[in-house]
Amino acid sequence: PEKKAKKSDCGEWQWSVCVPTSGDCGLGTREGTRTGAECKQTTKTQKCKIPCNWKKQFGAECKYQFQAWGECDLNTALKTRTGNLKRALHNADCQKTVTISKPCGKLTKPKPQGKFHLLRAAH
Repeated sequence: PEKKAKKSDCGEWQWSVCVPTSGDCGLGTREGTRTGAECKQTTKTQKCKIPCNWKKQFGAECKYQFQAWGECDLNTALKTRTGNLKRALHNADCQKTVTISKPCGKLTKPKPQGKFHLLRAAH
């Protein structure tokens, strides 16, 4: 019973974001802090990992479920898609929805017309 009483003197751990050891993903560490007058341990470091395949532009600890790419916007030559927050690691502050764009690619552009085709079209 005494051990449980002392444990309740400690506040909840508050964790910083994961900081990769090198680069912007992979293994790293994060700092944890908590309060409590009778709490023996108020700070600690924990190993963490940022998946390298997540879209880092939205925060390395935010995982999104993306919809299919939309139609190509011929004015901008971009297509967009929306992602909804699927998981936030370590209580990270993540946007609920995000939108990303990318160039449409070769499929949507008309193929360059060869000289032979232009000659035939002139007649």
